Amino acid sequence: MKRFAVVGFVIAAVWLVGLPPLESSPPPPAAKRINRAIELLEKGQPIYYQQISAPTSDAYETGKKMAGTWADYISYEMEHGAFNIANLREFMRGLADAGPTKSGHQTPAVICTLPVGGLDEFTMKANYWMVEQVLSSGVHGILLCHARSVDAVRYFVRAARYPTQKAGLGQGLDEGLRGAGSQSFASKIWGISSAEYTERADPWPLNPNGEILLGLKIEDRHALQNTELTTKVPGIGFAEWGPGDMHVSHGLTRRRGQPLHPLMAQARDRVFNACKAAKISFLNGVSPDNVTQLLDEGVMISSGGQEAAEVGRRHTKREMPW
Repeated sequence: MKRFAVVGFVIAAVWLVGLPPLESSPPPPAAKRINRAIELLEKGQPIYYQQISAPTSDAYETGKKMAGTWADYISYEMEHGAFNIANLREFMRGLADAGPTKSGHQTPAVICTLPVGGLDEFTMKANYWMVEQVLSSGVHGILLCHARSVDAVRYFVRAARYPTQKAGLGQGLDEGLRGAGSQSFASKIWGISSAEYTERADPWPLNPNGEILLGLKIEDRHALQNTELTTKVPGIGFAEWGPGDMHVSHGLTRRRGQPLHPLMAQARDRVFNACKAAKISFLNGVSPDNVTQLLDEGVMISSGGQEAAEVGRRHTKREMPW
């Protein structure tokens, strides 16, 4: 009886060996950068973001759910949302634990807005700690709201850099302000060593190998007056014209779906042209109906939802998975 059992086992084993292997999902491609948004911009590919308000609870689970987002980066809103660093760290930890992305990156890129405006140098000096705290949570960039002052923007860039980084020094920038120890948590989120983090956590394109993307909201009539100067500060990678606040600043009512008021059209054109002159990316909202037109115009960063993003990606023959 035992012989029959052994023979049956051998026959079953041979039969199983002859079967084709079970199909499995192909591994994600190897990412060339930490920051997916920068990797795409470097290739001349437009990028698309999804905005969320800072979660006030279950931040870790929220991060896990968003790890597979369709967006190239997540805009983490703390200008009007809760400025809670503990929750931000839990969100980033959730992203990392649920990764990697389909594109092979450890996490989607995350760019935060801050509750401090770039009103003047004094304001940024007093609040530069916010930049350090947010970057130390492992995010990949910051968007500075109400970027009115050139000196404030310079200080903003300094706050995002380590003193060991030298690119741009003497060209309007002074030594970086980030301190030792700020790399400990962030490097784990990025999946690299602490030493490598301090080398790579620097603004792009100022540092061609940098993985931090810094942007400006030129969103009121005061900021508009310095557009051509603030966009040229070394270390800035993109800017937007902030139509909501720009309307309010000019005492106008925003009417979605209607042609822009002439003052608003002029404001948008001025910021767009300043970005072109500074060779940085311009951010503008899109829809499925106008995304191809705006991409052809030169818009490189946009919101507008998944449908608009998919239309745009097909238009530019995007190869990177999302």
